[in-house]
Amino acid sequence: MSNESGGLQLSTTPSSGKLALLLAALAMLGPFSVDAYLPAFPSIEHSLSASALQVQQTLTAYMAAFAVMILWHGALSDAFGRRSIILLSLAVYAIASIGCAAVHSIEYFWIFRMLQGVSAGAGVVIGRAIIRDLYSGSEAAKMLSLVTMIFSVSPAIAPIVGGWVVAVSVWRTLFLLLFAFAIVMLWWCWRTLPETLPVNQRQRFHPESLWENYRQIFSSRMFQLKAAAIACNFSGLFLYVASAPVIITRHLGLGPTEFSWLFVPSVVGIFLGALAANRLAGRISTQRQILIGFVFLMAACLFNVGYHAFFPAAVPWTVAPLFLYTIGMSMAAPGLTLLILDLFPTIRGTVASCQSFTMTMLSAVVAGLLAPMLSDSVLYLAIGQLVLLLMGFTLWCCVLLIQPSAGLQK
Repeated sequence: MSNESGGLQLSTTPSSGKLALLLAALAMLGPFSVDAYLPAFPSIEHSLSASALQVQQTLTAYMAAFAVMILWHGALSDAFGRRSIILLSLAVYAIASIGCAAVHSIEYFWIFRMLQGVSAGAGVVIGRAIIRDLYSGSEAAKMLSLVTMIFSVSPAIAPIVGGWVVAVSVWRTLFLLLFAFAIVMLWWCWRTLPETLPVNQRQRFHPESLWENYRQIFSSRMFQLKAAAIACNFSGLFLYVASAPVIITRHLGLGPTEFSWLFVPSVVGIFLGALAANRLAGRISTQRQILIGFVFLMAACLFNVGYHAFFPAAVPWTVAPLFLYTIGMSMAAPGLTLLILDLFPTIRGTVASCQSFTMTMLSAVVAGLLAPMLSDSVLYLAIGQLVLLLMGFTLWCCVLLIQPSAGLQK
């Protein structure tokens, strides 16, 4: 473990396993906020007298707010410390969840979903900065992949929990459970989360300084290419997440308690890909690990398009490609993330925010525009995923053309 934080007392820091569990639990707020309520869409439509499009836009409202605020989580943590911003965000998220449970109109539901989006991203963004504060090189890659392995269960658990809650209770119970989860996390972080950024290394929270930091990051060609590559890869998966209600009920003819058919293969793939990344860290170059990830991604997309060009949607063939896709995505992501964070070592929190902003904004576009356009056909969804992947792979090839040594370190 390396100490790059100028006087940080590592004795106050939890073990790597406990810290990974805590950071993974914080990162789970995002997937639970998206995936858990997908099976409840029909119930929400009926309860709030809303159209299907209006309920779909609650996801877009969440993602847009998540993307905008995610730009600030890192900068705020660079200025005021990692711990305090996470605690504040958890308190806001708890309030937003209670609001979602209590609404009686779709308009107020949009507002509280936006408030959830404003606060849910702090854990995943600041968590990356905390890892890079404490670890470097292959240790950082192993820690990122360990967090991903633990976190990966949430996209599978969330829709399953959502489906069973809708089957036995009302949809508002989902948001009461999210409120309880936020309160537990607030207590856990208050008790155990260390502050990893000493006061003498914090940045000024001043408009001129912030503008210069954001300008420097977003104008960096390497940041643009690497961040967009991650965003395209993730959006290929999120296209299916956003289309899950249509895929499950209309194309596969399954019920609200059977969302696991779509999400379990994805989660198993994320876990296995993160496990492979964890084992390969330090043994092969980052560049080679990312390339292996893209091989899995390409194989998944080509199979997906090839199958659905000739056959109708069916279990397990419609969901099997997501297994391969998420293996590749999880193998490529840790290396790409570390390459991005190391572009600007003194403002890693802000860099993490900018990278997450890029990914989330593209996901919001996918959820609000691309998913509704393509979800009527499983073949169109498969082609959309392939196009997103080809964009991501092209961007990574551009990185290698401009900077051939990128990711060669182990």
